[in-house]
Amino acid sequence: MLCEEIDMKLYIIANRLPVKVAGTNGKFVFSRSEGGLATGLDSLQTSYEKHWIGWPGICTNEEKDQQEINEKLQEMNFHPVFLSEKQIENYYEGYSNSTIWPLCHYFYAYTLYKNCFWQSYQQVNRLFCEEIFRLIRPGDKVWIQDYQLMLLPGMLRKIYPELSIGYFHHIPFPSYELFRILPERAEILKGLLGADFIAFHTHDYMRHFISAVERVLHLDFKLDEVQINNRMVRVEALPMGINYESYHQASENKEVHQAIERTRKLFGEHKLILSVDRLDYSKGILHRLRGFATFLEHHAEYHGKVTLAMVIVPSRDHVGSYAELKTKIDEEIGSINGRYSTMNWTPVCYFYHGFSLEELTAMYYVADIALVTPLRDGMNLVAKEYVATKCDNPGVLILSEMAGAAVELTDAIQINPNDTEQIENAICQALEMPEEEQKQRLQRMQSILSVQTVNKWAADFVNELNATCMKNDMLRKKRIVAASIAQIKLKYNHAKQRLILLDYDGTLTALKPRPEDAQPTPELISILQQLASDPANHIVINSGRDHFTLEKWLGTLPISMAAEHGAFYKENGVWHKNIKKIEWGAGILSILQMFVDRTPRSHLEVKETALAWHYRESDAWLGTLRAQQLVNTLISLCTRQKLQILQGNKVIEIKSPDCNKGSEVGRLLANRRYDFVIAMGDDTTDEDMFQALPMSAITIKIGSVSEAAHYHLSAQSDVLPFLRSLLGKQKTATKEGSIKNRLTFAFDFLKDLLKTQ
Repeated sequence: MLCEEIDMKLYIIANRLPVKVAGTNGKFVFSRSEGGLATGLDSLQTSYEKHWIGWPGICTNEEKDQQEINEKLQEMNFHPVFLSEKQIENYYEGYSNSTIWPLCHYFYAYTLYKNCFWQSYQQVNRLFCEEIFRLIRPGDKVWIQDYQLMLLPGMLRKIYPELSIGYFHHIPFPSYELFRILPERAEILKGLLGADFIAFHTHDYMRHFISAVERVLHLDFKLDEVQINNRMVRVEALPMGINYESYHQASENKEVHQAIERTRKLFGEHKLILSVDRLDYSKGILHRLRGFATFLEHHAEYHGKVTLAMVIVPSRDHVGSYAELKTKIDEEIGSINGRYSTMNWTPVCYFYHGFSLEELTAMYYVADIALVTPLRDGMNLVAKEYVATKCDNPGVLILSEMAGAAVELTDAIQINPNDTEQIENAICQALEMPEEEQKQRLQRMQSILSVQTVNKWAADFVNELNATCMKNDMLRKKRIVAASIAQIKLKYNHAKQRLILLDYDGTLTALKPRPEDAQPTPELISILQQLASDPANHIVINSGRDHFTLEKWLGTLPISMAAEHGAFYKENGVWHKNIKKIEWGAGILSILQMFVDRTPRSHLEVKETALAWHYRESDAWLGTLRAQQLVNTLISLCTRQKLQILQGNKVIEIKSPDCNKGSEVGRLLANRRYDFVIAMGDDTTDEDMFQALPMSAITIKIGSVSEAAHYHLSAQSDVLPFLRSLLGKQKTATKEGSIKNRLTFAFDFLKDLLKTQ
């Protein structure tokens, strides 16, 4: 077992490998990336051998070159996916950065839609899928990074159903109202839901994703989980950290110390405000410059004393919107410097290039203020790096509330980046803040960053992925497969007295938006008749339906029925009542009617012993909100009247607590002995039935997986084929015949499943 664990691999899948390959004078030069993601994952402590899959940063069609690059990268456990220049243009520059990026950052006007973008995005995701499939082995895990590969989890799931797949989304996930604009919204969400575990930087992004899934795909989350076929997909917020110690101790490094001295000499005695960004419209650079210009206009006392060092790393400046942004930034800086510069002072020092890690860390250390004001940002590690670099020296962080980092860094001066007046006031507040307060704020933020490091982030993700995959492994064991069919059929054949308990809605018939449309099909009637024709079988429909409807639909069959969760039961053709008819007070009815009025497409069902508020047709978010509001409104009133509130599948039911599906099971078991008991149901109300049965009973949950049920069928459409598999020959003359029958039943069941899908 130990050897197997050592051989297991964790494949980290990203658009780019943590190495850049460049061709120089006919030779290839390989340089490692020092980004936060690469650093954090390199230091991840795990028994799995780590491998990377991604684009190597160079386009070459020469097979010889590709082979040379591949061999060199293999030595580092890197596996390249080679892309053409056209693919980079349409997949990366196109769909990833001209369609998805602006949409996720709330710049809808910048979003470009081209069919060639989408086609290339699909094509490149398939190339990654093929490379993973070539390398992957049983027991390996896959961790996919970011928005360039959102289709990849679903592609992998189709060809490798039991693969452990994680996905982390490093940019914001937009609200449903914006995400719904995307033509490929359903395909993107289905792709992401191929993962077992999906994580975002903040709970806001997580909430937006859940809302989009529920509204676009009509799937229902239970808190942070949603079931898809035979597995659960879990969603969580895990804010990414930094390598805290390397930044906090950076000033002790000789090269950094020298860079600190050079930076101090460059800016002299001026108060230094630092701004570091990649060229992008989401970073709020123009708003920041205008805020600084407003500050200079209103506070002449700081002229000659405060300098804004603006570092902008070039990015996509050949693209129209970026080139235009660069021009506007140049003009704004020129305007500020032209208006306020003196012989001894330049208000804005502009650096349009990248800095080495040592030089950048030195600027963090020296800067009195960090001005980090993106209009929208997934996390923003610059803010965290600035805070971490401060070691016994003061400094103030001004941070946009639109950055993911704002959730953790609450001791920063937080501002709305769209408000230039707030930027002006924040600069004044930072300049006037007492040094002791600066240090206290920094220490509180550092205490958070020193714990929530990039190493912890990576370890937390892998641990959460492992836990989710373990849960899915357990769920798979409950899944009814050919072998379990054969075992159940064998027990069924040898039994002399059988009790077969069946829920109706969601089990024998599909759930309908309007309950009255769920009449039994001819196929269902036929199967029930065949089951009931065996004198050893006692068939009981155990439902929450009213007894009038059950009698109308199933009354001609020689079966027993329980209605309204056991409030009524039918045996030997006669209906019996367990409890008196409830006289519903005007208070409860008026409350329910009010919620019907407030919730479009919801309706009220009045039974003799229960009231049911159905919201299956309602908007997913509104229905869930109204359901919780209704429970909160009714709870005190129902407690006083000794009524029970049941939260079922898109229904809130008020009933007497004296009867439930479990009490009906108790009554049945007390009246007769059975050597074979099977129960099937899909709702929370069926849990009472499962729990009331002995451990020897066969219990099957339809749809979602139940802790109380031994088995699981993923869809209602699987129920009738399963019941049909119980019918047939019941005696086996020989062991050989028994095996043959098992295989026949299993084959017939699987054939029926294929017909229904």
